[in-house]
Amino acid sequence: MNCSPSRFDLDWRLWPQARSKGVKCVINCDAHRNEHAGFLRLGVGIARKGWLTRGDIINTLPLEQLRQALAAKRAGFKAG
Repeated sequence: MNCSPSRFDLDWRLWPQARSKGVKCVINCDAHRNEHAGFLRLGVGIARKGWLTRGDIINTLPLEQLRQALAAKRAGFKAG
């Protein structure tokens, strides 16, 4: 989810459907300046509004779990 106020790639109303299909989210502030890092707070708000939980957000995982999730994703791309 690009959480720049001028972007928000996926409308919050679509996240419940995406979640039901197994889609995971990464919250990205799309920072081009230091002050843009504050957009992360907006992204978290949109995720909550879309009923996403910590388990639905990839970049909230502990580092080892993140590595495992990324490795599984890469393996899926190679197999597909």
